[in-house]
Amino acid sequence: MQRHDPAQRPMLVTWEATRACALACRHCRAEAVPLRSPAELSLEEAKSLMDEAASFGQPAVIFIITGGDCFERPDLAELAAYGTGLGLHVALSPSGTDRLTKEALAELQEAGVNVISLSIDGATAATHDAFRGLERTFDRTIAGWRAARELGMRVQINSVVARHNVHELPDIAALVREHGAMTWSGFLLVPTGRGVDLGALDADEVEDVLGAFYDMGETVPVRTTEGHHFRRVCLQRQVLAERGIVGEEMMRVMGYGPLYRELRGRIAELGLDAGQRRRRLPITVSSGSGFVFVSHTGEVTPSGFLEKSAGNVRDSSLTQIYRSSEVFTGVRDPELLKGRCGACEYRSVCGGSRARAYNMTGDLHAEDASCNYRPGSFPYAQEAAALMARPTGPRPRRGAREGR
Repeated sequence: MQRHDPAQRPMLVTWEATRACALACRHCRAEAVPLRSPAELSLEEAKSLMDEAASFGQPAVIFIITGGDCFERPDLAELAAYGTGLGLHVALSPSGTDRLTKEALAELQEAGVNVISLSIDGATAATHDAFRGLERTFDRTIAGWRAARELGMRVQINSVVARHNVHELPDIAALVREHGAMTWSGFLLVPTGRGVDLGALDADEVEDVLGAFYDMGETVPVRTTEGHHFRRVCLQRQVLAERGIVGEEMMRVMGYGPLYRELRGRIAELGLDAGQRRRRLPITVSSGSGFVFVSHTGEVTPSGFLEKSAGNVRDSSLTQIYRSSEVFTGVRDPELLKGRCGACEYRSVCGGSRARAYNMTGDLHAEDASCNYRPGSFPYAQEAAALMARPTGPRPRRGAREGR
């Protein structure tokens, strides 16, 4: 669980600095365009937003500047320096364009930025570039990744999980192992923006992918985005591991299917299931609960994928919106959940993707259709409940690490 009260302060504030971007990514939430909008927050408005983020108090929030491509803002270095001067932990999420150079990263590092996130959506240039809509995007991203590591910056790698690349996930993990990253996050596609018709996996396939992510957690620092039921999977797999239930029996209990077996085979071929990394515990950060998103025009939503505005920073307080608005208090209340999410014994640590539920049904509290778990079906429920009751969550098995 989060160490602070998520009803009072977020861990992460993400600001969409612009929707301008040179890429034409097939899944783009922002439906990015080539040119900046005159409706974007100005330099002074952006600084006021950072003041608001700092007013949440200590420990300071992580303030992520994203886009579009944040490098399209000519005032990016000034904003980064201002935010770090306030004590915020400023991070960047740039696109893999020709603006992503070692010189540009060094300038941002001088302004106090030491963390960036980059997207790798295929194990090869052919897969990645086709998805991102521009040739050489893969090469530029890899070069930017290397440059950041050479500068001593910490790098998070994000990978959309969809039909175009699901069979390449172990090979993407191998790239993460090769180049090094603080985190590799698998983003389970949410139907929004250009991603509405991209082809998300069905619930059984998602369960297989989450199982594969768990297996790779001993070698690479895995987490998920909009895949909150990974927390349930981690708890259940931990119970099974402590009971010595592995192999075919583990797969039977978890209900894994052919996709898991395929991915598992490739994981073994690449040696991704036998590392010495200690699993990091999944963190219960989700839309509106430890996380807040501010659009390029100042609209405040629980996440960038849940486009239900709770107010605008141009005329309302970010802290008040986060703490008191009906949208935010609603997504934080597990008692409002419906369907299988509402009945699930893991709802306090998972709760499903509210973005996916809202985009697919129009109901913030509907069940998450990407999860195939039937509440109460795990045979060792008491042991899983005991893990959830531990003050620091499930104890990691020696030699492994997990992200949220």
